[in-house]
Amino acid sequence: MSELVPLLQTKNLTMRFGGVVANDDVNFTLGEMELRCLIGPNGAGKSTFFKMLTGQLTPTSGSVTFRTHSIAGHASHEIARLGIGIKTQVPNVFNEISVREHIWLAARRAHATGPRIREAVDEVLERARLTGIADAIVGQLSHGQRQWVEIGTVLAADPELILLDEPAAGMTDDETGRTAEIIREINRTKALIVVEHDMEFIKMIAKKVTIFHQGRILMEDDCAAVLADERVRDIYLGKKVAA
Repeated sequence: MSELVPLLQTKNLTMRFGGVVANDDVNFTLGEMELRCLIGPNGAGKSTFFKMLTGQLTPTSGSVTFRTHSIAGHASHEIARLGIGIKTQVPNVFNEISVREHIWLAARRAHATGPRIREAVDEVLERARLTGIADAIVGQLSHGQRQWVEIGTVLAADPELILLDEPAAGMTDDETGRTAEIIREINRTKALIVVEHDMEFIKMIAKKVTIFHQGRILMEDDCAAVLADERVRDIYLGKKVAA
């Protein structure tokens, strides 16, 4: 029986900025329909890793493979066309238009016909819990609602893999809970990688967790095992960790 091809895989992925090594021989594998959380302290290399996956940075060495495509060093728009979408930490939305129009613009790029665009918009509004505010102007929404609009916008482009950078940052407890529901809903049909610092939020969504520390992967395991690991607790308490 042939071995399943991972959805995403990096091998010996390394990024150096002069004498600073931001990522050091990172070997990472994500399966179809998998939801993975990435955690680690500031400066651990998570953001640099994300930027290499999406074409914002070209690795110093190593490889990134999405299905059968080698994508290391490709332009961001080429990687997006292959099926990787990203929501950055700071919402990047158009304030002057309605939520529905915002989702429609993204769906139009993914679907060729008018009827299918309308169907996709309605589906995304439902899945991202935006139906009730579909006619609201984006610039008048709360911080949490704007985050959901951006998640919906990424989803509307119909990627196979969605990268979310701190999707719960700055949210109220109620908004955080709702964001977890949205992510679990999206994971029914899409793979996701979520970078997050909020441990309570991670507990709501995580199945498998990858820990970054000093540019390397320290460990990977299920959420309970990771959060119980003494090395992980030491990282977040600022103690020295033996790799």
